[in-house]
Amino acid sequence: MSRSLLVRRSFAAATASLALLASLGTTTTTAAPVKKTAPPVTVHLGYFPNVTHASAIVGVEGGLFRKALGKNALATSTFNAGGDEVQALLSGALDIGYIGPSPAINAWAKSKAIRIISGSASGGAFLVVKPDIKSAADLKGKKVADPQLGATQDVALRTWLASKGLKTDTSGGGDVSVVPQENAVTLQTFVSNAISGAWVPEPWATRLVNEGNGKVLVNEADLWPGGRYVTTQVIVQADFLRRHPDVVKQVIAGQVAANDSIKSKPAQARQLVARGIEKVTGKPIKPDLVAASFQHITFTNDPIASSLATSAKHAVSLGLIKPVNLNGIYDLELLNQVLTTKGQKAIKAT
Repeated sequence: MSRSLLVRRSFAAATASLALLASLGTTTTTAAPVKKTAPPVTVHLGYFPNVTHASAIVGVEGGLFRKALGKNALATSTFNAGGDEVQALLSGALDIGYIGPSPAINAWAKSKAIRIISGSASGGAFLVVKPDIKSAADLKGKKVADPQLGATQDVALRTWLASKGLKTDTSGGGDVSVVPQENAVTLQTFVSNAISGAWVPEPWATRLVNEGNGKVLVNEADLWPGGRYVTTQVIVQADFLRRHPDVVKQVIAGQVAANDSIKSKPAQARQLVARGIEKVTGKPIKPDLVAASFQHITFTNDPIASSLATSAKHAVSLGLIKPVNLNGIYDLELLNQVLTTKGQKAIKAT
Protein backbone atom coordinates (compact mmCIF):
# COMPACT_ATOMS: atom_id res chain seq x y z
CA MET A 1 0.00 0.00 0.00
CA SER A 2 1.37 3.35 -0.91
CA ARG A 3 2.20 5.87 1.76
CA SER A 4 -0.19 8.43 0.28
CA LEU A 5 -3.10 5.96 0.33
CA LEU A 6 -2.35 5.09 3.97
CA VAL A 7 -2.38 8.75 4.95
CA ARG A 8 -5.69 9.31 3.19
CA ARG A 9 -7.29 6.32 4.93
CA SER A 10 -5.98 7.41 8.36
CA PHE A 11 -7.30 10.94 7.83
CA ALA A 12 -10.73 9.63 6.78
CA ALA A 13 -10.92 7.39 9.86
CA ALA A 14 -9.96 10.24 12.17
CA THR A 15 -12.54 12.51 10.58
CA ALA A 16 -15.28 9.91 11.02
CA SER A 17 -14.32 9.43 14.67
CA LEU A 18 -14.48 13.14 15.33
CA ALA A 19 -17.90 13.36 13.67
CA LEU A 20 -19.16 10.48 15.82
CA LEU A 21 -17.84 12.07 19.01
CA ALA A 22 -19.41 15.38 18.06
CA SER A 23 -22.71 13.67 17.40
CA LEU A 24 -22.59 11.84 20.71
CA GLY A 25 -21.64 15.02 22.50
CA THR A 26 -24.56 16.87 20.99
CA THR A 27 -27.09 14.31 22.15
CA THR A 28 -25.74 13.64 25.64
CA THR A 29 -24.46 16.95 26.99
CA THR A 30 -27.05 19.56 25.86
CA ALA A 31 -27.47 22.10 28.74
CA ALA A 32 -30.91 23.20 29.94
CA PRO A 33 -31.85 26.71 28.73
CA VAL A 34 -30.67 29.38 31.15
CA LYS A 35 -33.54 31.33 32.67
CA LYS A 36 -33.07 35.06 32.51
CA THR A 37 -33.50 36.78 35.87
CA ALA A 38 -35.31 40.09 35.66
CA PRO A 39 -33.25 42.93 37.10
CA PRO A 40 -34.50 44.52 40.34
CA VAL A 41 -37.07 47.26 39.96
CA THR A 42 -37.24 50.41 42.09
CA VAL A 43 -40.84 51.33 42.88
CA HIS A 44 -41.43 55.06 43.35
CA LEU A 45 -44.32 55.36 45.81
CA GLY A 46 -46.16 58.56 46.80
CA TYR A 47 -48.44 59.39 49.72
CA PHE A 48 -49.47 62.21 52.10
CA PRO A 49 -48.31 62.68 55.71
CA ASN A 50 -51.95 62.39 56.84
CA VAL A 51 -53.61 59.83 59.07
CA THR A 52 -55.99 59.11 56.18
CA HIS A 53 -52.90 57.69 54.46
CA ALA A 54 -52.04 55.48 57.42
CA SER A 55 -51.98 52.35 55.23
CA ALA A 56 -49.09 53.80 53.25
CA ILE A 57 -47.29 55.07 56.33
CA VAL A 58 -47.60 51.76 58.18
CA GLY A 59 -46.45 49.94 55.05
CA VAL A 60 -43.38 52.17 54.78
CA GLU A 61 -42.45 52.57 58.45
CA GLY A 62 -43.29 48.98 59.34
CA GLY A 63 -41.18 47.60 56.49
CA LEU A 64 -44.17 45.79 54.98
CA PHE A 65 -43.61 47.10 51.46
CA ARG A 66 -39.91 46.27 51.54
CA LYS A 67 -40.67 42.77 52.76
CA ALA A 68 -43.29 42.22 50.05
CA LEU A 69 -41.00 43.62 47.33
CA GLY A 70 -38.23 41.11 47.99
CA LYS A 71 -35.27 41.89 45.72
CA ASN A 72 -37.02 45.02 44.39
CA ALA A 73 -36.45 48.42 45.98
CA LEU A 74 -38.70 51.17 47.32
CA ALA A 75 -38.30 54.95 46.97
CA THR A 76 -40.90 57.24 48.56
CA SER A 77 -42.12 60.80 48.03
CA THR A 78 -44.73 62.74 50.01
CA PHE A 79 -47.24 65.36 48.89
CA ASN A 80 -49.66 67.85 50.43
CA ALA A 81 -52.45 67.42 47.88
CA GLY A 82 -53.49 65.23 44.99
CA GLY A 83 -52.81 67.60 42.12
CA ASP A 84 -49.06 67.55 42.71
CA GLU A 85 -49.05 63.78 43.07
CA VAL A 86 -50.99 63.34 39.83
CA GLN A 87 -48.43 65.46 37.98
CA ALA A 88 -45.67 63.24 39.36
CA LEU A 89 -47.49 60.11 38.23
CA LEU A 90 -48.27 61.38 34.75
CA SER A 91 -44.69 62.59 34.27
CA GLY A 92 -43.26 59.21 35.29
CA ALA A 93 -41.64 60.48 38.47
CA LEU A 94 -43.98 58.21 40.46
CA ASP A 95 -45.12 54.66 39.74
CA ILE A 96 -47.75 54.14 42.44
CA GLY A 97 -49.54 56.61 44.69
CA TYR A 98 -51.99 56.86 47.56
CA ILE A 99 -54.49 59.53 46.60
CA GLY A 100 -58.06 60.78 46.97
CA PRO A 101 -60.90 60.28 44.47
CA SER A 102 -60.91 63.68 42.78
CA PRO A 103 -57.23 63.69 41.72
CA ALA A 104 -57.63 60.13 40.42
CA ILE A 105 -60.62 61.24 38.35
CA ASN A 106 -58.66 64.24 37.06
CA ALA A 107 -55.74 62.04 36.04
CA TRP A 108 -58.05 59.62 34.25
CA ALA A 109 -59.82 62.47 32.47
CA LYS A 110 -56.48 63.87 31.23
CA SER A 111 -54.95 60.76 29.72
CA LYS A 112 -56.39 57.52 31.09
CA ALA A 113 -52.80 56.74 32.05
CA ILE A 114 -53.63 55.51 35.57
CA ARG A 115 -55.57 52.64 37.10
CA ILE A 116 -57.09 52.28 40.56
CA ILE A 117 -55.75 49.01 41.98
CA SER A 118 -56.92 49.05 45.61
CA GLY A 119 -58.75 50.96 48.27
CA SER A 120 -57.03 52.16 51.42
CA ALA A 121 -59.28 54.23 53.67
CA SER A 122 -62.80 55.58 54.07
CA GLY A 123 -63.90 58.54 56.21
CA GLY A 124 -61.85 60.97 58.24
CA ALA A 125 -62.76 64.29 56.59
CA PHE A 126 -64.62 67.12 58.34
CA LEU A 127 -65.68 70.73 58.07
CA VAL A 128 -64.35 72.36 61.25
CA VAL A 129 -65.51 75.91 62.03
CA LYS A 130 -65.24 78.61 64.67
CA PRO A 131 -67.62 78.31 67.66
CA ASP A 132 -69.83 81.20 66.45
CA ILE A 133 -70.66 79.38 63.18
CA LYS A 134 -73.95 77.59 63.79
CA SER A 135 -74.98 76.68 60.22
CA ALA A 136 -74.01 77.04 56.58
CA ALA A 137 -75.75 80.42 56.44
CA ASP A 138 -73.26 81.79 58.99
CA LEU A 139 -70.43 81.14 56.53
CA LYS A 140 -71.72 83.68 54.02
CA GLY A 141 -69.07 86.33 53.49
CA LYS A 142 -66.48 84.22 55.34
CA LYS A 143 -63.29 82.44 54.26
CA VAL A 144 -63.07 78.65 54.41
CA ALA A 145 -59.94 76.66 53.53
CA ASP A 146 -59.25 73.27 51.95
CA PRO A 147 -56.03 71.59 50.73
CA GLN A 148 -56.15 72.34 46.98
CA LEU A 149 -58.46 73.53 44.22
CA GLY A 150 -60.14 70.54 42.59
CA ALA A 151 -58.85 68.12 45.20
CA THR A 152 -61.04 65.71 47.17
CA GLN A 153 -61.91 67.99 50.10
CA ASP A 154 -62.34 70.95 47.75
CA VAL A 155 -65.03 69.13 45.76
CA ALA A 156 -66.72 67.99 48.98
CA LEU A 157 -66.72 71.50 50.46
CA ARG A 158 -68.03 73.23 47.34
CA THR A 159 -70.69 70.56 46.81
CA TRP A 160 -71.94 70.93 50.37
CA LEU A 161 -72.00 74.73 50.16
CA ALA A 162 -73.92 74.51 46.87
CA SER A 163 -76.45 72.18 48.50
CA LYS A 164 -77.05 74.94 51.06
CA GLY A 165 -77.58 77.56 48.37
CA LEU A 166 -74.14 79.18 48.75
CA LYS A 167 -72.14 79.99 45.63
CA THR A 168 -68.38 79.70 45.20
CA ASP A 169 -65.96 80.20 42.34
CA THR A 170 -62.43 79.06 41.61
CA SER A 171 -60.92 82.52 42.22
CA GLY A 172 -62.09 82.76 45.85
CA GLY A 173 -65.22 84.79 45.16
CA GLY A 174 -68.90 84.04 45.65
CA ASP A 175 -70.95 83.82 48.83
CA VAL A 176 -68.16 81.93 50.58
CA SER A 177 -64.50 82.47 49.74
CA VAL A 178 -62.80 79.09 49.40
CA VAL A 179 -59.06 79.40 50.06
CA PRO A 180 -56.79 76.54 48.95
CA GLN A 181 -53.78 76.17 51.26
CA GLU A 182 -51.55 73.53 52.78
CA ASN A 183 -52.96 71.83 55.86
CA ALA A 184 -50.18 73.10 58.13
CA VAL A 185 -50.90 76.65 56.97
CA THR A 186 -54.62 76.11 57.54
CA LEU A 187 -53.97 75.31 61.20
CA GLN A 188 -52.11 78.61 61.56
CA THR A 189 -54.71 80.69 59.76
CA PHE A 190 -57.52 79.04 61.75
CA VAL A 191 -55.80 79.74 65.07
CA SER A 192 -55.18 83.37 64.03
CA ASN A 193 -58.84 83.77 62.97
CA ALA A 194 -57.86 84.53 59.36
CA ILE A 195 -60.35 81.86 58.25
CA SER A 196 -63.65 80.76 59.75
CA GLY A 197 -63.41 77.10 58.88
CA ALA A 198 -61.74 74.37 56.86
CA TRP A 199 -62.71 71.09 55.21
CA VAL A 200 -59.71 68.89 55.99
CA PRO A 201 -58.69 65.25 56.53
CA GLU A 202 -57.34 63.77 59.73
CA PRO A 203 -55.31 64.53 61.76
CA TRP A 204 -55.87 68.16 60.79
CA ALA A 205 -59.56 68.18 61.65
CA THR A 206 -58.84 67.02 65.20
CA ARG A 207 -55.98 69.54 65.46
CA LEU A 208 -58.29 72.39 64.45
CA VAL A 209 -60.67 71.28 67.20
CA ASN A 210 -58.02 70.77 69.88
CA GLU A 211 -55.55 73.53 69.07
CA GLY A 212 -57.83 76.05 67.37
CA ASN A 213 -60.88 75.74 69.62
CA GLY A 214 -62.92 74.69 66.61
CA LYS A 215 -65.96 72.49 66.34
CA VAL A 216 -67.14 69.97 63.76
CA LEU A 217 -69.98 71.35 61.65
CA VAL A 218 -69.98 68.54 59.08
CA ASN A 219 -68.71 64.97 59.27
CA GLU A 220 -68.47 64.00 55.60
CA ALA A 221 -69.45 60.43 56.43
CA ASP A 222 -72.94 61.73 57.25
CA LEU A 223 -73.34 62.77 53.60
CA TRP A 224 -72.80 59.30 52.13
CA PRO A 225 -74.97 56.13 52.11
CA GLY A 226 -73.98 54.00 55.06
CA GLY A 227 -71.24 56.52 55.85
CA ARG A 228 -69.00 54.82 53.27
CA TYR A 229 -66.98 56.85 50.79
CA VAL A 230 -63.46 56.57 49.44
CA THR A 231 -61.00 58.91 51.09
CA THR A 232 -57.77 57.26 49.98
CA GLN A 233 -57.11 54.70 47.26
CA VAL A 234 -54.08 53.28 45.47
CA ILE A 235 -53.42 54.17 41.83
CA VAL A 236 -50.70 53.04 39.47
CA GLN A 237 -49.26 54.44 36.28
CA ALA A 238 -50.82 52.23 33.57
CA ASP A 239 -47.54 51.66 31.74
CA PHE A 240 -45.81 50.55 34.95
CA LEU A 241 -48.65 48.09 35.59
CA ARG A 242 -48.28 46.72 32.06
CA ARG A 243 -44.50 46.31 32.36
CA HIS A 244 -44.29 45.10 35.97
CA PRO A 245 -47.52 43.37 37.07
CA ASP A 246 -45.56 41.12 39.43
CA VAL A 247 -44.02 44.13 41.19
CA VAL A 248 -47.38 45.89 41.42
CA LYS A 249 -48.82 42.75 43.00
CA GLN A 250 -46.05 42.88 45.60
CA VAL A 251 -46.95 46.47 46.48
CA ILE A 252 -50.61 45.49 46.79
CA ALA A 253 -49.57 42.63 49.09
CA GLY A 254 -47.81 45.25 51.24
CA GLN A 255 -50.96 47.41 51.23
CA VAL A 256 -53.16 44.51 52.34
CA ALA A 257 -50.64 43.57 55.01
CA ALA A 258 -50.63 47.18 56.25
CA ASN A 259 -54.41 47.28 56.63
CA ASP A 260 -54.34 43.88 58.36
CA SER A 261 -51.69 45.24 60.74
CA ILE A 262 -53.74 48.36 61.51
CA LYS A 263 -56.68 46.15 62.48
CA SER A 264 -54.74 43.53 64.44
CA LYS A 265 -52.13 45.79 66.07
CA PRO A 266 -53.73 49.26 66.29
CA ALA A 267 -51.41 50.56 69.03
CA GLN A 268 -48.32 49.66 67.04
CA ALA A 269 -49.88 51.12 63.89
CA ARG A 270 -50.55 54.42 65.65
CA GLN A 271 -46.92 54.61 66.75
CA LEU A 272 -45.74 53.97 63.19
CA VAL A 273 -48.08 56.64 61.81
CA ALA A 274 -46.93 59.20 64.39
CA ARG A 275 -43.30 58.42 63.59
CA GLY A 276 -43.89 58.58 59.85
CA ILE A 277 -45.68 61.93 59.96
CA GLU A 278 -42.98 63.41 62.19
CA LYS A 279 -40.28 62.29 59.75
CA VAL A 280 -41.97 64.11 56.89
CA THR A 281 -43.18 67.25 58.65
CA GLY A 282 -40.33 67.58 61.12
CA LYS A 283 -42.84 68.05 63.93
CA PRO A 284 -43.90 65.46 66.50
CA ILE A 285 -47.52 64.37 66.57
CA LYS A 286 -49.09 63.21 69.80
CA PRO A 287 -50.10 59.52 69.96
CA ASP A 288 -53.51 60.45 71.38
CA LEU A 289 -54.10 62.65 68.32
CA VAL A 290 -53.45 59.71 66.03
CA ALA A 291 -55.69 57.53 68.21
CA ALA A 292 -58.52 60.09 68.00
CA SER A 293 -58.11 60.28 64.23
CA PHE A 294 -58.22 56.50 63.87
CA GLN A 295 -61.69 56.49 65.42
CA HIS A 296 -63.03 58.39 62.40
CA ILE A 297 -61.41 56.27 59.67
CA THR A 298 -62.19 52.82 58.31
CA PHE A 299 -59.18 51.19 56.70
CA THR A 300 -60.43 49.08 53.82
CA ASN A 301 -59.03 47.56 50.63
CA ASP A 302 -62.37 48.27 48.95
CA PRO A 303 -62.07 51.42 46.79
CA ILE A 304 -65.86 51.96 47.14
CA ALA A 305 -66.36 52.56 43.42
CA SER A 306 -69.89 53.94 43.78
CA SER A 307 -68.62 56.94 45.73
CA LEU A 308 -65.99 57.68 43.07
CA ALA A 309 -68.71 57.94 40.44
CA THR A 310 -70.64 60.34 42.66
CA SER A 311 -67.55 62.46 43.27
CA ALA A 312 -67.05 62.72 39.52
CA LYS A 313 -70.63 63.95 39.09
CA HIS A 314 -70.08 66.54 41.81
CA ALA A 315 -66.91 67.84 40.14
CA VAL A 316 -68.74 68.12 36.81
CA SER A 317 -71.63 69.98 38.45
CA LEU A 318 -69.17 72.45 39.96
CA GLY A 319 -67.55 73.06 36.59
CA LEU A 320 -64.20 71.74 37.81
CA ILE A 321 -64.00 69.01 35.15
CA LYS A 322 -65.81 68.03 31.97
CA PRO A 323 -68.04 64.92 31.96
CA VAL A 324 -65.87 61.82 32.11
CA ASN A 325 -66.52 58.12 31.46
CA LEU A 326 -64.90 56.11 34.27
CA ASN A 327 -65.20 52.73 32.53
CA GLY A 328 -61.82 51.03 32.75
CA ILE A 329 -60.40 53.11 35.60
CA TYR A 330 -60.40 50.09 37.96
CA ASP A 331 -58.12 47.07 37.69
CA LEU A 332 -58.63 44.98 40.82
CA GLU A 333 -57.39 41.65 39.42
CA LEU A 334 -54.10 41.68 41.32
CA LEU A 335 -55.78 42.88 44.52
CA ASN A 336 -58.24 40.01 44.36
CA GLN A 337 -55.42 37.53 43.76
CA VAL A 338 -53.75 38.75 46.94
CA LEU A 339 -57.01 38.72 48.92
CA THR A 340 -57.93 35.22 47.72
CA THR A 341 -54.51 33.91 48.73
CA LYS A 342 -55.09 35.30 52.22
CA GLY A 343 -58.55 33.78 52.41
CA GLN A 344 -60.27 37.17 52.16
CA LYS A 345 -63.26 38.07 50.01
CA ALA A 346 -62.69 39.40 46.49
CA ILE A 347 -63.84 42.97 45.74
CA LYS A 348 -65.90 44.15 42.79
CA ALA A 349 -65.51 47.57 41.22
CA THR A 350 -69.21 48.40 41.38
